[in-house]
Amino acid sequence: MAKTQESGLKLESHQVVLRPLVTEKGTHYSERYNSYTFEVNTRATKTDIKRAVEDLWDVRVVGVRTQNRKGKARSHRNSYGYTRVWKKAVVELHDDDRIAFF
Repeated sequence: MAKTQESGLKLESHQVVLRPLVTEKGTHYSERYNSYTFEVNTRATKTDIKRAVEDLWDVRVVGVRTQNRKGKARSHRNSYGYTRVWKKAVVELHDDDRIAFF
C-alpha cells in the first residue's frame, strides 16, 4: 500500500493509476523510449506511482516524471467554467519490461 506524505491518506494501487493515456505522443514514447503515460491521482507522489505500476503490471520502473495539468477555460452558451485539474505521469520501464494495453 502506498502512503502519501501530506495527508496520511493511504491509496491502493488501483486508486493511484486512474487510466493509461493512449495518444500519438504516448505511443511514440512507448515504442522509442519504453515510457508509458498515465493519468494518476492528484495526491499521489512519485514513489506511490512507481509502486502502483510495479504492482499492477509486474514490471520494473526506472524513473517517474509527473506534471500537474491545469484546467482550461471553457464557455458554454452564457456560462463560463474550467475543465478539471489532473495529474499526468510518464513512467520509464526497464529495457526488458513491456506493458501491453491492447
